[in-house]
Amino acid sequence: MVYSISAMRSPSVPSVCNWCRSTSNGIRNTNISLLLKKEPFYRKVFARMSSPDSDSSSLKVAASNKVRVPGGQGDGSLSLTDQLENPETGLEDHLVLHDVNDPTIEHEKKLEDEEKFVEPPSRYHEIDNEQDSASSTLAGEEASAPIDGTESIEEDEARTRTIPPPGTGQRIYEIDPLLNNYREHLDYRYGQYKRLRDTIDKYEGGLEVFSRGYEKFGFTRSATGITYREWAPGAKSAALIGDFNNWNPNADIMTQNEFGIWEIFLPNNADGSPPIPHGSRVKIRMDTPSGIKDSIPAWIKFSVQAPGEIPYNGIYYDPPEEEKYVFKHPRPKKPKSIRIYESHVGMSSTEPKINTYVNFRDDVLPRIKRLGYNAVQIMAIQEHSYYASFGYHVTNFFAPSSRCGTPDDLKSLVDRAHELGLLVLMDIVHSHASNNVLDGLNMFDGTDSHYFHSGSRGYHWMWDSRLFNYGSWEVLRFLLSNARWWLEEYRFDGFRFDGVTSMMYTHHGLQVAFTGNYSEYFGFTTDVDAVIYLMLVNDVIHGLHPEAVSIGEDVSGMPTFCIPVEDGGVGFDYRLHMAIADKWIELLKKRDEDWKVGDIVYTLTNRRWLEKCVAYAESHDQALVGDKTIAFWLMDKDMYEFMALDRPATPLIDRGIALHKMIRLITMGLGGEGYLNFMGNEFGHPEWIDFPRGDQHLPGGEVIPGNNFSFDKCRRRFDLGDADYLRYHGMQEFDQAMQHLEETYGFMTSEHQYVSRKDEGDRIIVFERGNLVFVFNFHWSNSYSDYRVGCLKPGKYKIVLDSDDPLFGGFCRIDHRAEYFSSDGWYDDRPHSFLVYAPCRTAVVYALADDGLETDKR
Repeated sequence: MVYSISAMRSPSVPSVCNWCRSTSNGIRNTNISLLLKKEPFYRKVFARMSSPDSDSSSLKVAASNKVRVPGGQGDGSLSLTDQLENPETGLEDHLVLHDVNDPTIEHEKKLEDEEKFVEPPSRYHEIDNEQDSASSTLAGEEASAPIDGTESIEEDEARTRTIPPPGTGQRIYEIDPLLNNYREHLDYRYGQYKRLRDTIDKYEGGLEVFSRGYEKFGFTRSATGITYREWAPGAKSAALIGDFNNWNPNADIMTQNEFGIWEIFLPNNADGSPPIPHGSRVKIRMDTPSGIKDSIPAWIKFSVQAPGEIPYNGIYYDPPEEEKYVFKHPRPKKPKSIRIYESHVGMSSTEPKINTYVNFRDDVLPRIKRLGYNAVQIMAIQEHSYYASFGYHVTNFFAPSSRCGTPDDLKSLVDRAHELGLLVLMDIVHSHASNNVLDGLNMFDGTDSHYFHSGSRGYHWMWDSRLFNYGSWEVLRFLLSNARWWLEEYRFDGFRFDGVTSMMYTHHGLQVAFTGNYSEYFGFTTDVDAVIYLMLVNDVIHGLHPEAVSIGEDVSGMPTFCIPVEDGGVGFDYRLHMAIADKWIELLKKRDEDWKVGDIVYTLTNRRWLEKCVAYAESHDQALVGDKTIAFWLMDKDMYEFMALDRPATPLIDRGIALHKMIRLITMGLGGEGYLNFMGNEFGHPEWIDFPRGDQHLPGGEVIPGNNFSFDKCRRRFDLGDADYLRYHGMQEFDQAMQHLEETYGFMTSEHQYVSRKDEGDRIIVFERGNLVFVFNFHWSNSYSDYRVGCLKPGKYKIVLDSDDPLFGGFCRIDHRAEYFSSDGWYDDRPHSFLVYAPCRTAVVYALADDGLETDKR
């Protein structure tokens, strides 16, 4: 019999709190120091250096005409189609994708492609002098030099790895027959991809070689000196300047080849020392269509901001061998199910300051491991001059952010994570770039169409940033090499690609509501060049490192997004299930009575077959100023006064803590094959993230007030989750138990998922995932005794997770000593069922008692 009870705190069952455990895990303070703390690197750099030549001409930023260079390649920014069909095509002749529903046009286009296809020549001349050959050899060794037995084995493996050739690209039609209606577009896309792979094979020695651009461009060291190369076809002249030559623009003049690549070789000093000292500042001075400008080299490996200055300075980073970090630990194996702790090193301190790689390594990584996550995703790694951009306005793509330490500090962080068995994923930004001219890629050679599309197509009006031209040969080299650089130099285990929706469509997903109609994905608004780039970068990632993970931030639901490239897909391992977080925010703005459990289930399960998703209830996006975290939506200002256990909670706090746990568990249980949490949200971190900022003065005279450059809300109060006298602690304990439950049972990647009940009246959701049965009661007041739930397998069931456990801040309304025996007979379309007690606002997970698994890891 089922009956309701109207009071959340007063279940009509005997008190069973004598079984409850009042103890909780203590936190072991692991403080392993792999590197000695040193003074900030930039202070050592600038303490002994003179200022750059103050007589340099000021930069004049102006619209520029298209620049022609010897060889007829324009400024190098050609679309893929133009380059492949006609190397002499001008910059602005971009591919126009005709309507895929018009087979006549598509057929004619294919015929034109077949008739006109001509491969471009190599984009830089063969290096045939001894000095450059030595430079090339050493650069390849420095990328990941053998350091011990383990590393030597991995280097041997890396040399034998090859990127597999393209497949047929036809399996997508077996997976989703509806794609046959868009075969013209998809076959054209795959044909262009294969053609580009063939061209790279023919003129660059293959994608494996093409993606090692850092061995040719930027600074490369050889036994006899240093070679510096830069692609800047719009520049009229170029010179390398820096502390090493007293910023003399006439000392080291560079020469240009027919492809717009500038080059200079600097021999070693007479005493054999390198011509550019480690840690010294460097820039390239160019005479451009926009005037004389000094720029940080595009392939710079480190850049810092001098005290009191705004633009960053490029740093020649090549420490002595004894100072280079030596990796000690192999990469962990890719887990079957991935549980990601999204983090930001700079704001990871409990103190109001910018944290360091070393402190994150010693203090935060052990915490992540203890909480039960198996991967850490790190944001804001690529250098960005504007801290408040959250790392998304990248200025120097090959340089780790110097705010948090040196490149070697970052390497020690990654190595420590590997020692703990954690994958390290990097939040990589290839969707756009900072529009900074002095220390970024914008107007690098004086033209607005160098690395980016020209005009409005190259500008993202909402992000105020520049958009890459993925049809440019050298842009492809730059970005593909960038992804590989982070995998091999820093040994990251994969990427979360930011802003992929913006890349794949010419409208960038702005002011567009995707309905799921396939014509929204395969038509005029698709940027085929960008999609092909994503296919190529996934080829590089998975071809060279099969254990690596690639995750794409796509809100559109692009079909084939997570299908392997060889089968015709884009090639990502996972898509971020962004609709889930939006759904929770939508519901939290409503009364509990207006929630629809069917709507919740639909959103969580609405994903494409065989395309894996990473689910999350909230990420860093919801934590930013202007938005609110789930905890803040639920509990608001009561969080400031009623989270201590020595004073009574308010109804708002009770409701908030209960729903916070339920929302996170059902998101993990139904939402995808992976799970993500932003640091601090596991315990309901109060307030929002507000980066230090001053007042912003808009052109119209309006002033947007800042926060007086305060770091107070740009940190993570981990101490709140650790304090066992605060209610935050119970929320943190629940999140930890949730992670360990998934580790034990692996339910996220189970092929068995069945929702047996979505009862709008009772507000009950029952589903099976793997061998577990999940029971959620979202009712705000009704508790149900002897509530029958269906199950697939017969036997005796036990409780393996209970959100009402006092350890998690619950009310101890369920006796964990109870046994639940199934009975035969169909119920909710299941062959068996058992009876449970379902208190209001609780989530309980049941497992077969004789499965032999050890479940209590708290």
